[in-house]
Amino acid sequence: MNRIDKIVSWIRLQVRKAGAKGVVLGLSGGVDSSLVAALSVKAMGRKNVLGLILPIHTQVNELKDAQLMAATLRIKTKTVKLTKSYDNLIKILPKANRKICANIKPRLRMTVLYYFANKLNYLVCGTGNKSELMVGYFTKHGDGATDILPIASLLKAQVCKFAKELGIPERIINKPPSAGLWQGQTDEGEMGLTYKELDGILVNLEGRKKSRIAEDKRTKVKDMIKASEHKRKGPLICSLK
Repeated sequence: MNRIDKIVSWIRLQVRKAGAKGVVLGLSGGVDSSLVAALSVKAMGRKNVLGLILPIHTQVNELKDAQLMAATLRIKTKTVKLTKSYDNLIKILPKANRKICANIKPRLRMTVLYYFANKLNYLVCGTGNKSELMVGYFTKHGDGATDILPIASLLKAQVCKFAKELGIPERIINKPPSAGLWQGQTDEGEMGLTYKELDGILVNLEGRKKSRIAEDKRTKVKDMIKASEHKRKGPLICSLK
C-alpha cells in the first residue's frame, strides 16, 4: 500500500471510529487544503465531503482557486463571508499589532467549521503539513484546532508531489504558499526560510539525511520547534495526585 492509499484508509478509519458521516474542511485555494480535499474524496466519496470557503478580506484569485478545486473534485461547498464579523470584532477590541489581529481570522474560520461539523455529524479535517506543524507555523485554536490531520506526516515537498499525482491544478501547486493573514503575506516571507530549506533542516535534525546547512538557519529552526512545543500539546493539567 502506497502513502496516498494509507492516508485515504486512515481518514476512512477515523471517520468510522468517530461514528461520523463525513468530513468538512476549509478550502483556501492553497495546495495543502486542495490535497486534503482530494484525499478526503478518495476516502469518503464526494457526497460526504463539504468544502467551506471562508473569506476574510480574501483576494479574488484565492477565492477563484478554492472554487476551481471544488469544481475539479465536484464536492459540495458553502461560502460564509466573515469579513464583517472580523471587522466588527476588531472594532470592539483594544488595538494590537497586525499579527495578533490576523490570528483572529483562522479562529473565526474554525468556529464556522465546527458549526457545520456539529450540524452534519462530520469530522473537521485539518490541512496542516509536517513542515508547518513542526515549527509552529499555525494558529493555536485556529487552523491547529481540528479533529484529524491527514497530511501531518508530509513535508511541504511531499505535499506538492502528491498533489501532482492526484491531479491538483498546476497553478495551485506552483503559487507562493500563503496563509492569507494580510495582503502580500507569504509563508516563506514570514518564517524567514524557504520550504526547501525548512524541509532539508527538519530531515537533517531527524538524522535521516546528512547535508551541509548554515548553522544560523539550523539554530533558527531548532528554536522555532522549541518555542512552539506548547502548540502541539493539549492544555497543561494541574495534577493533584
